[in-house]
Amino acid sequence: MWYLLLYLLIINLISFVMFYIDKRKAIKDKWRIKESSLHLVSFAGGVYGSISAMFLFHHKIKKIKFCIITALALILNIFILVRIIMYFI
Repeated sequence: MWYLLLYLLIINLISFVMFYIDKRKAIKDKWRIKESSLHLVSFAGGVYGSISAMFLFHHKIKKIKFCIITALALILNIFILVRIIMYFI
């Protein structure tokens, strides 16, 4: 169980930093991180870092398709987390 918590902490930190880097690159009109890479990290468990960064940096919150996919990642992550917790109880 501790490995799961450590994994979630690291993947969410990575996600948060990826959004920060992408926002900085967007401001400077430079090379960007692919949206598919941002989604991949979200679906891999980093959705909480993604959502935090989206609102904190006001990044990609106006892109409806991106927000819908992020919401789906959140639902999936919650479902998986609940299943894991139920397994250990």
